[in-house]
Parts: sequence; C-alpha cells; structure tokens
Amino acid sequence: MKKLLPILLALLGTGAGVGAGILLAPGQEQGAAEAEHSATEPGTGHETTGSHAAPESHDDGHGTPAETAFAKLSNQFIVPVVGADRISSLVVISISLEVVPAATETVYEREPKLRDSFLRVLFDHANIGGFEGNFTESHRMDLLGRALLETARSILGGDVIDVLITEIARQDA
Repeated sequence: MKKLLPILLALLGTGAGVGAGILLAPGQEQGAAEAEHSATEPGTGHETTGSHAAPESHDDGHGTPAETAFAKLSNQFIVPVVGADRISSLVVISISLEVVPAATETVYEREPKLRDSFLRVLFDHANIGGFEGNFTESHRMDLLGRALLETARSILGGDVIDVLITEIARQDA
C-alpha cells in the first residue's frame, strides 16, 4: 500500500496537468490568426508582423492615419551595470520598432547604426542609475523609451512611430 500511494499521486497530478493544459490551451482559430499576422521577410531572416487590417489611430506626420509594421532588431542588447568599480549586473533588452510599412527594409539596412546609437542611449541610462533598484518602474521606462524614440527618429526620420521594449531582464552578479 505504501508503494501504491506515490504512484496514484503521480498519476493524479499528471492527469490534472494534462486537463489544465487542454482547458487553458488557445483555440485553433487563435493560433491560425497569429500565424497569418507573423511572417518572415524573404531573404532577410528577420521576423516582422504584417500590416494591420484596420488603420491605426496615430498620425504618420502627413495628416492621415497610417497602417503600421513592426521590425524586430535581430539581436538583444546587453548592457553592463557598473557599481563599485565592477560589473554588478547585466541587463538584456530586446527592441522592436513600429514603423510605416514602407520603412521596414530601411530599418534592417540601417540596423548597425541603430544598434550603435541605441547602445549609447542604454549605456547612458545605466550610468545614471536607470537600471538600479526598481528599473521597470513606469517613469524610468518612459524616459528610456523617449530617449530611444528620439534616437531612432534621428536616424530613420518620421517613419518611426514608436520604439517597443519587448523584453527586459536584469541578472545581478
């Protein structure tokens, strides 16, 4: 009897996990819709999201609502946070740009310049203590987002609608 109880508990736990997975899994229709919106640009290997079916509510600078596209920068940004003359932590950030659809190729063509400029902004943010303590606080993220947006617009012009920080994590040493 003592050996039967752990086996029964394991089976019960496995059954509950499978049942919860089936119950909470997204429907097939949702998976198909996500697959339609996500595509890989031919020849670049960069993942982009296609234009939305309905126009967005923001302006493209020309007075008319614009459809948008998303260009994900190919690699994450790794920012060292220095404290007491040594690296105290590393911050890893993934960034995507929301642009007018015609500008996605321009983003990838100018990605080295964008990465250099973004790294400078991220290093400055780290040097003023932006990644210390509660670094995901709304005010701090807004400051970083505005600085990145200004930098992107200085390189790509008005084609950039927004800079999206899609992932951010800090690993303390």
